Amino acid sequence: MEKSKILELIKNKITEKIRNLENLIAETRASSNDMKSSMGDKYETGREMLQQEINNLQRQLNEMLNQQSYIQKINGEPSLKVQNGALVKTNKGLFYISASLGEIVFENQKIMTVSAESPLVKAMAGLSKGQDFSINNVNQTVEEIW
Repeated sequence: MEKSKILELIKNKITEKIRNLENLIAETRASSNDMKSSMGDKYETGREMLQQEINNLQRQLNEMLNQQSYIQKINGEPSLKVQNGALVKTNKGLFYISASLGEIVFENQKIMTVSAESPLVKAMAGLSKGQDFSINNVNQTVEEIW
């Protein structure tokens, strides 16, 4: 497995999400500014709802920026144990410990991107190839680590 290419794919996905969120925030602000004040109470309610939407999008953007900052610290070096930046194959799937973006497909293989804070990673943290762990009463074996 070429971890460096997978890492690049993840960085690109994060950059794309950041760009989309920034565009949504700009569009929402623009529509907020376009509202006419002659609408009275409906105007104030509408503006408040738009402001809540902007705040929600801003929180999502901040989370993506944090993930981008975190992912910049990960290198493509091989790992001998389950840790940040490791690509881990278990008998249940393939997991890349990095930013939590969900499932990605790389060279026709499904890879779950998971945060080091996830219960799954906490359950297998520090393990080496061939070691077993259990999460939610499901036993898994670490088959390979890159």
